[in-house]
Amino acid sequence: RSEEKAEAAKARIAKSLKRSVDKGRTSAEAAEQTLARITPAGSYDAFADVDLALEAVAEDLDVKQQLFATFDKVCKPGAILATTTSSLPVVACARATSRPQDVIGMHFFNPAPAMKLVEVVRTVLTSDEVHATVRDLTLKVRKHPVDCGDRAGFIVNALLFPYLNNAIKMVEEHYATLDDIDAAMKLGGGYPMGPFELLDVVGLDVSLAIEKVLHREFRDPGLAPAPLLEHLVAAGCLGRKTGRGFREYARR
Repeated sequence: RSEEKAEAAKARIAKSLKRSVDKGRTSAEAAEQTLARITPAGSYDAFADVDLALEAVAEDLDVKQQLFATFDKVCKPGAILATTTSSLPVVACARATSRPQDVIGMHFFNPAPAMKLVEVVRTVLTSDEVHATVRDLTLKVRKHPVDCGDRAGFIVNALLFPYLNNAIKMVEEHYATLDDIDAAMKLGGGYPMGPFELLDVVGLDVSLAIEKVLHREFRDPGLAPAPLLEHLVAAGCLGRKTGRGFREYARR
């Protein structure tokens, strides 16, 4: 958005790396080397010589298509153009360029430094070489790539969000409390977080956007977003990032 935003992002990464050093997870030298690889920029011209451009802008197809059209103009021929979208069609981003064979999905999971999974999403137009390069890169950054087709939700969100939506409906129908549902899924289902803990971490606005994409794609009435989720988003209660979602949190 601006060079100031980019500098602030690098400062947050520096703080995160310092915590890792303090906890003994990495050395001070390795943290310095990592930080030295990051070059904040305030202009798209900085993408002119990159081998891979990976966007993580708003989960809005119009915004992403505008960005891919810009990538198409500024990135060198042969550069891989990748998206971290969690639910939008990768091919729609590819169609915004004159080189759809170079476009692929690389869906990292939040928080990206800790989560090992990357969904590698190839479209019917993605070249074999681009797909192979992205898989290789994913392994080199010590992540686990899984291949999936270009359909709404890919693998994880296509299975996860109907479950989260059904948990909200359980609360709406007074079937169980959110505390009991969270406890049941952690202790009985083996999940590290209950559905409401997870929703508040992901963000209710992001969750609602994904639910809407799944509902629109598959036209299954059961995938319609739970009214309580829509109500909380309309009220600005978006989860941990706003201090209130399904639960209240102390603001940092």
